Amino acid sequence: MTTAAEMVWAFLPPRTLGTDKVTSSAVLEPAYEIGGDAFDHGLDDGRLHLTVVDAMGHDLAAGLASAVALAGCRSTRRAGGSLTDITDRIDEDLHRWRPGGLLTGVFAHLDLESGHLSWVNAGHPPPLLIRAHRVVVGALEAQGELPLGLGPAYQPSRTVHQAQLEPGDRVLIHTDGVTEARSATGLRFGEDQLVDFVTRALAAGEPAPEALRRLIHTILDHHDGGLQDDATIVLAEWHPDTDPTSPQEPADPVV
Repeated sequence: MTTAAEMVWAFLPPRTLGTDKVTSSAVLEPAYEIGGDAFDHGLDDGRLHLTVVDAMGHDLAAGLASAVALAGCRSTRRAGGSLTDITDRIDEDLHRWRPGGLLTGVFAHLDLESGHLSWVNAGHPPPLLIRAHRVVVGALEAQGELPLGLGPAYQPSRTVHQAQLEPGDRVLIHTDGVTEARSATGLRFGEDQLVDFVTRALAAGEPAPEALRRLIHTILDHHDGGLQDDATIVLAEWHPDTDPTSPQEPADPVV
């Protein structure tokens, strides 16, 4: 691994975690030459926390910015801080320890009892809501806000967005390295192909970790085996009324 990859992987959680109410899986590629991507998910106080960040650049400095963001996120969350407390802390830490380092990110909390989802989007691609094996178009989109790390003079009041999930809903958060991957002819992988792959895999009954593993291989094949930017995906499912360990009948494929 490169030094940046070693540093970021030291902060990353297990790639899959869950309870009887929620399951979250993540994948990050390239695993050995990480630049600015990182993810976090964790369970505390009856909620699932999700984070996906993408720091500017593809070097040790970008890895440092991502590591600082994860550390600030966790320390604030464990101290009982809100989503806006988390973004304020990351803003301050980046400005102090990584001046000029910009970072986009989505930071979310999912209440495991009610299915209430709240999130902040700092200049990042919007999350996707997958319901009944289809994407609910525009469900989690919101007006764009500035990335983190611009310093106190550009520190806006962050908006906490709200949504109500239904049992079985999935939330997918990704970095732009997923959709911006290009073929040899310059064709973007794109959000439509991302959505099509994930919904078909889930409709066929594939577990989320396997669906994400195959998705990354598909993206790599699209890009002739190598990526110019990190590709990170987190997929969380709220299933309060089901047992995720029990076998289920595959759903009809999406057409």
